[in-house]
Amino acid sequence: MAESGFFKRRRERKNFARFLAEMRLRRHNDDDILTPEQRTDLDALLRDAAEAAPDALPEFEARYNKILPPYRHRKIRELLDLLLVVGAVAFGIRGLFFQPFRIPTSSMQPTLYGIHFLDREHASNPWLEKIPQPLRWLLFSARDAKLEVQSPGGTLDPDSIRQHSNALRDDTSFRIGEREYTLPGVPTKVFEYSDLRPGVEYPEGTVPVDGYLSLGDHLFVERFSLYLKPPARGDVMVFNTENLSANGRNLMDSSGYYYIKRLVGLPGDTLKIVNDQLLIRPRGETKFVAVQELDERFEKLYSGKGGYQGHLNYMGDLLNVPGMEYTVPEDHYFMLGDNSRFSLDSRFFGAVARKNLVGRAWIVFWPFSRRWGSIDTREPLDVPTGEAVNGTFPVMYRQ
Repeated sequence: MAESGFFKRRRERKNFARFLAEMRLRRHNDDDILTPEQRTDLDALLRDAAEAAPDALPEFEARYNKILPPYRHRKIRELLDLLLVVGAVAFGIRGLFFQPFRIPTSSMQPTLYGIHFLDREHASNPWLEKIPQPLRWLLFSARDAKLEVQSPGGTLDPDSIRQHSNALRDDTSFRIGEREYTLPGVPTKVFEYSDLRPGVEYPEGTVPVDGYLSLGDHLFVERFSLYLKPPARGDVMVFNTENLSANGRNLMDSSGYYYIKRLVGLPGDTLKIVNDQLLIRPRGETKFVAVQELDERFEKLYSGKGGYQGHLNYMGDLLNVPGMEYTVPEDHYFMLGDNSRFSLDSRFFGAVARKNLVGRAWIVFWPFSRRWGSIDTREPLDVPTGEAVNGTFPVMYRQ
């Protein structure tokens, strides 16, 4: 059916208006790269077009293309321009407001987790056994970590241990008897979460490990509030390790550029640890008080449940003797990990300068574990922390 005169004129007006907008945009965006002649001709074309009828569009398109020949691969160039703008905005947001961060180690467990094992029988997540493996990884970053020794069994050969790594995963292979097996994770992690030991006899049917290996928590670090209010005792902070060293080694070289710990000591505070209890004498005060009396967020650290263990003083160079005192310097902060027995923190490398602070840990966005959402808001599992085994507390395997 033929197009009516009304709709034809309406379409011509819309196309002409779009053409004018494109000309004006290019005149503005490319002003610094146009020749003087192109600027003059384009300005004249814009004046003429402003007084022309919409049905003259073909004439003006021809004049426009003569002045400014169309870009080759124009759509691709426009897409790249858009991606550059989006990228600039994203990096601006990252630099000023929210920075993504992955927990690298176990030092903040059970508040935040690095790569960790989940016990199949006791895991607190009821969905692990209810969904298939692809979804298990997508939602909970959980990979199967189960080994059942097959016939004929035998001993674990230490010379057979091999690490296999790529951009997405780490695995460890080894031989028990005449058969080769593989478990997820680097060798140190595999021998932490399993009951495997070189030279030990494993008969057929033995199950040294049964569960899942999950990647560390991924979170956003909120940076902007540091410009509005000072860091507070109890905040979970991310900081860089410039000019920090422990055991004679620079942390940037040995452990990485970013650390995450809980701020326990403010400038001017005097700290000591007695019977695994952190005591603080704030600036200007005369008495030491338990840290949980100064901020309620510390109460769960002394609950003795879910992996929390208080603050220990048999490690490091500072506060490593019961009653040893340390006063935090000006513009510095004392940082301790919640997993006190297995944390490289200010007991080793000292107080952290204000200029090293990056921001406050804010939200865990992946995986969808019991820690998902606002950080540091979950109560501990109602299970005794117990004793450490193989470099961790087994209760950590439940969450």
